[in-house]
Amino acid sequence: MTLNSCMDDDAIRDFAKLETVQASGVFIINEGNFMYSNASLSFYNSDSNIVLNDVFYNTNTLPLGDVAQSLTIHDSLAYVVVNNSGKIYIINKNNFKYVTKITGLGSPRYIYFVNDAKAYVSDLYAKKLTIIDPQINAIIGEIDLDNHHSDFEQHHAEKMISYDNKVYVACWSYDDKILVINSDNDEIIDSIKVGKQPNSMVLDKNNRLWVLSDGGFSGSSYGQENASLLQIDLSNNSVINTFEFSDIEASPSHLQINARGDSLFFIYGNWGTSLVNAGVFSMSIDDNQIPETAVIPQKNSLFYSLSFDKLKSEIYVSNAKDYSQNGEIYRFTSSGLAIDTFSVGINPGNFCFVKKP
Repeated sequence: MTLNSCMDDDAIRDFAKLETVQASGVFIINEGNFMYSNASLSFYNSDSNIVLNDVFYNTNTLPLGDVAQSLTIHDSLAYVVVNNSGKIYIINKNNFKYVTKITGLGSPRYIYFVNDAKAYVSDLYAKKLTIIDPQINAIIGEIDLDNHHSDFEQHHAEKMISYDNKVYVACWSYDDKILVINSDNDEIIDSIKVGKQPNSMVLDKNNRLWVLSDGGFSGSSYGQENASLLQIDLSNNSVINTFEFSDIEASPSHLQINARGDSLFFIYGNWGTSLVNAGVFSMSIDDNQIPETAVIPQKNSLFYSLSFDKLKSEIYVSNAKDYSQNGEIYRFTSSGLAIDTFSVGINPGNFCFVKKP
């Protein structure tokens, strides 16, 4: 366990003495390494600047598993999706204690709550969305994404976002579609063609959907194209603005938006080769071109994931270093001024914010 301030042994053993229910903070989901089962969960108290590492294991004496992908909070519970272990651990978000788990999944990536009685789980390899009943923590159905129509061909779901009674599903792996699902009857009703490999989405203040696509990578059997950022009118699911990145080696990721819904943030980077001007970029939803310089330059770091704390209007970005040692988290103001730096687990890949009650 790594802490930013000195603590006695009793405090290290007893998480109750650092009760997080009274604090704003963020979970950091550390993927670990594929097939090494060294994923971990960190929690950072953004009021006190104290970080607790490996909270899942230290609280429950239970390894988190192989490749922790994401975490979603619903009511008092945190749902930790562990990709290569094929399960979702459910813990109390305030004291990290194990509650139960959902199994029977293939390669889960994200869980999205439609309402209190229904959630969708995306999968890296299965051509379906799994439907979960959170009230009994069990699988109750699925949405087949394979060959529903000539335009719906063998899709693999990834991230999800909702508007009205529709859930928009990004098909990232070797795909270029956003599927539109009627969440009342769990049926696909439309698809939107976007750039190759859409990896993240946000809704702006005008309820327009922004989709960031990385364009694939060199040598891919799916091919490679320039990455793109699209703005979509959800009244008719039409693309109204397309911003193309000039460098074909760029693979931007982790699109975020501020609380006002008028400023976008993303990582401008790639799959590992040198890239000029790499870093965290910011742009207004009214801009007519992609900015040329980073608000937070990457420099000698390896920016791996990004999130925006809408409560405090702050940026969090992770440094994966060499993918094998413990990573770091950098905390900035929305304008790029440094606030704090702290160490976490291996390959910090996602964030989930907890609001003070």
